[in-house]
Amino acid sequence: MNDFLFTQILTELEDAVGRENCSVKEIDKATHSADFFWLSRMWVDRGRRMPEADFIVSPADAQETSKVLKIANYYKIPVTTWGGGAGSQGGAIPVAGGIILDTKRMNKIYEVNTEGMYIECGTGAIYKHIEWAANEKGFATMHYPSSLTCSTVGGFLAHRGIGVVSTKYGKIDDMVLQMEVVLPNGDIIYTSATPKHAAGPDLNQIFIGSEGTLGVITKAQIRIFEQPEVRRFRGFLFKDMTSAFNASREVLQKFKPSVMRLYDEAETASLIKKIVGVSKPGAFMNIAYEGVKELVDVEEKILLDTFSKYGAEDLGSEYGEKWWNEKITFFYPGHMMDIPQMFGTMDTIAPYDKIEKIYWAMKEAIETKYPYAKFIAHFSHWYEWGAMMYDRFIIDGEYVPEDPVEAMRLHNEIWTLGIRTALANGGVVNDHHGVGIKLGRMMKEQYGPAMQVFEGIKRSLDPNGIMNPYKLGL
Repeated sequence: MNDFLFTQILTELEDAVGRENCSVKEIDKATHSADFFWLSRMWVDRGRRMPEADFIVSPADAQETSKVLKIANYYKIPVTTWGGGAGSQGGAIPVAGGIILDTKRMNKIYEVNTEGMYIECGTGAIYKHIEWAANEKGFATMHYPSSLTCSTVGGFLAHRGIGVVSTKYGKIDDMVLQMEVVLPNGDIIYTSATPKHAAGPDLNQIFIGSEGTLGVITKAQIRIFEQPEVRRFRGFLFKDMTSAFNASREVLQKFKPSVMRLYDEAETASLIKKIVGVSKPGAFMNIAYEGVKELVDVEEKILLDTFSKYGAEDLGSEYGEKWWNEKITFFYPGHMMDIPQMFGTMDTIAPYDKIEKIYWAMKEAIETKYPYAKFIAHFSHWYEWGAMMYDRFIIDGEYVPEDPVEAMRLHNEIWTLGIRTALANGGVVNDHHGVGIKLGRMMKEQYGPAMQVFEGIKRSLDPNGIMNPYKLGL
């Protein structure tokens, strides 16, 4: 791109969103070049510059977003959507340059509809803000991921995010009624007014989880719930994870707790001991159950009777309440892993007959090939048919190569080994953090010939390939 053409495009973008909402400043390019993806942070830490966009553009709504995408399509310029920048998969990194479309001006809360039981908001809204809006009316969104104070509605939709009370209320894709989406050609569309219908496939599910590769979600109707009359907590200590899985599967055939968090013995002995105070050996599990008091009383009896059958030690409510109060503390500096350590969360999900097998297979594969790596996990989102594993590898800084290329090579080797092991034992590439550039290479290994379905949708909606290239394996 030459200076003349660059300036021509800049003036067109300024006309679309306002000069004050279009930047080519070096500082703005730099701050939109690294998200929470470990490799991007390492690259900067080692004194390298990440790939940067040519233009940072902040549209106010779907109409301005449409103008931006029409300009991008004409000049065939890549567009990468940016929300809060808290993603861990490199999904917001502008690896091909072009335009960063920052959504945070699209943060308006249009309506809190207590009759229709939803909030309508722009997808640039920080999720905590829509939670506060619901709270003011006596309701809640019941979507409490650890990054809700710094991530946008659109970010959770793009990566199919999940919160700590998901076992009862569902993932973000269960919480959406309707969305406004700007297609790559600039057309503005609306998904069906309700996600439950027989009028063909649910359009919501085409765009949720698409990570900005098929268009830009600009507005959404998010479900709200009445605040529970009571919310109770209970901590348990199991002698092993097998007993915990069996007990949990049985409980989930009878009712749905809101929180179910099972920690392996390694994480119980480290993080749980440090934050919650459990010092006994075993696998710690925190349960929350909530709703109308009469029903919660019955659920509590079922829970205690079932868990006692599997030898669980009842630790009472104190540990569970402390876990709830400290649930975000786990991610604060001083508690969360950080550079110079190398680390990653390889979350996967599988039916009950496979999930523990995946845990042991991944732990053995990683710790055997990389003896300086520590593999720990907890199981945090549960269904009647299976559970999700939130597993991590951690390597202390002394074992992490100083050379950024060698550090990237080691990081990708460990990820490839871990994900291939999960796939080989019945898991999937990812549960709720998304794919981004980190795991794009694994998508074809999971889907095989089925990948052509995603590729066909991509070609149809985005024939010029401008939307978030090299993400999601597309």
